[in-house]
Amino acid sequence: MNMAEHDPAGAPVHDSYSDAFIRSILSDVRTIAMVGASANWNRPSNFAMKYLQAKGYKVYPVNPGVAGREILGEPVHASLDTLPETVDMVDIFRNSAAAGPIADEAVRHGARVVWMQLGVRNDEAAARAEAAGLRVVMNRCPKIEFSRLFGELSWHGFDSKVISSRRRTVGQARPANAPAASTQAPPPGFETRAIHAGAAPDPTTGARSTPIFQTTAFVFDDVEHAASLFNLQTFGNIYARLSNPTTAVLEERIASLEGGRGTTCTASGHSAQMVALLPLMEPGDRIVASTRLYGGSITQFGKTFRKFDWHCSFVDTDDMDAVREAAAAPGVKAIFAESLANPGGVVSDMEALKSVADEVGVPLIIDNTMATPYLCQPIEHGADIVIHSTTKFLSGHGNAMGGAIVDSGRFDWFRNDRFPALSQPEPAYHGLTFFETFGDLAYTTYGHAVGLRDLGPTLAPMNAYLTLMGIETLALRMERHVANAREVAGFLASHPAVSWVSHADLPDSPYRELARKYLPKGAGSVFTFGVRGGYEAGVRCVQGCELLSHLANIGDTRSLILHPASTTHRQLTDEQRAAAGAGDDVVRLSVGLESVEDIIADLEAALAP
Repeated sequence: MNMAEHDPAGAPVHDSYSDAFIRSILSDVRTIAMVGASANWNRPSNFAMKYLQAKGYKVYPVNPGVAGREILGEPVHASLDTLPETVDMVDIFRNSAAAGPIADEAVRHGARVVWMQLGVRNDEAAARAEAAGLRVVMNRCPKIEFSRLFGELSWHGFDSKVISSRRRTVGQARPANAPAASTQAPPPGFETRAIHAGAAPDPTTGARSTPIFQTTAFVFDDVEHAASLFNLQTFGNIYARLSNPTTAVLEERIASLEGGRGTTCTASGHSAQMVALLPLMEPGDRIVASTRLYGGSITQFGKTFRKFDWHCSFVDTDDMDAVREAAAAPGVKAIFAESLANPGGVVSDMEALKSVADEVGVPLIIDNTMATPYLCQPIEHGADIVIHSTTKFLSGHGNAMGGAIVDSGRFDWFRNDRFPALSQPEPAYHGLTFFETFGDLAYTTYGHAVGLRDLGPTLAPMNAYLTLMGIETLALRMERHVANAREVAGFLASHPAVSWVSHADLPDSPYRELARKYLPKGAGSVFTFGVRGGYEAGVRCVQGCELLSHLANIGDTRSLILHPASTTHRQLTDEQRAAAGAGDDVVRLSVGLESVEDIIADLEAALAP
């Protein structure tokens, strides 16, 4: 029975396979013919063959060009006809056109499965093979699918989409006590994934809470295992600057909540922006970014990145003509905006920005810190990469610094020649090409293997653990944050000492319709208001609060207040502050979880004459 998804007309659509289908193949298969296997160790077929051999599969290399030689200890065969036995699966490392005759040969050979590698798809050949009773998988890698379903892919922050409270031995396709899954369960809800995604009971002790792996390095099985890890031929941990099991749970959880393929966590939100841009940028390149960003991001993009010879064109992202003109300039590598802008609560039109990004062939990067994936999931609206300062709402308690970069896995890094770090051979890995070898895992793999390795902004495992604990209650907290913020915004909007309030849930907000589209559960809990009397009045308001904490953070359980012109946006010019929504009269609130009556009372006292 074909377990691929079907369209209403009954024709097989091989864009979505159930985990049960893939798992059943990888559990049932014992012997594999790898057609197109390469003797070059840095080629994807060699990676896959070596990995599958290590998992106990008997792999026969088939390549008429090198028949009679050996690859990874196995003699190379000229065709399926010369194999010493009938194999269970034929794994095709040839182009899509060549896959047709090979699939037909697999039918004649008596194989039970035809598997076409990443980037290989031939629907006509698949239909013929399925008509003959074979199971068919296309545009997938058995190495990646094995590591995803049996635990290893999680070591590097990829969303395995596996949620289970059972102990499991990582890297084994046939655990003795695991019942076979006969049906595909519906996707788990947000709250379930916020608690369970990425985590499983410790296989040795049974500990249910994620352990804190406070270690700098990890023991190798032997020299061959060490070499495979350093060559990126297998998944696993080497050194804590690159990866850590506690951090990997957090990475997978964030990827799951955002609907992404994988995540790279870093030491802070600022370092996340740097690591996110590293695979995209060369000296002299630039990004196009919204003028309405956190002040520190404007400084980082406009000043500090110049030291790397990276440049930024700041534009009003409400003006799509201006965005389009800036994005068409030579050397542009990305468009960057915040889903919900800090400090003013401005909502970005992500679908319009994605349209411009597609026109010029660059990824759209969205900072989703203020909204969190509970309120907004930018990937659903076209974002290719999502950034977080996990310091804020994700950890949620003001006690753990961190950053995260989520890759949608949807951007085609081969679509043009602008991104050689991912589409061309990487000298540091002996000519390996990340996108060719890892497909939709390439960007996140690069983030760990190059970004964290060379720039070094590693997230501490203790901070990863605290952030995991925070995310478990993210949905509950965001509901209260939003509810409190709406009441506080309504109170301020009617206060005589307040000249304006910028919150997208208010009836007079110019961003209300965009908020309904992109943030249907609420426009967040960070917003600004203007105090009559300008700079001095803003300072008096902040200093007059007793309950609200005066500090430079957002997303805490505690309510926070700040005067951006004298703090977070102080280093900007007057024009930049005005464009960012941080003028002299502006006060920023991050509404917390206290009793809303107490928050309002504190603000009322601070605003009193």
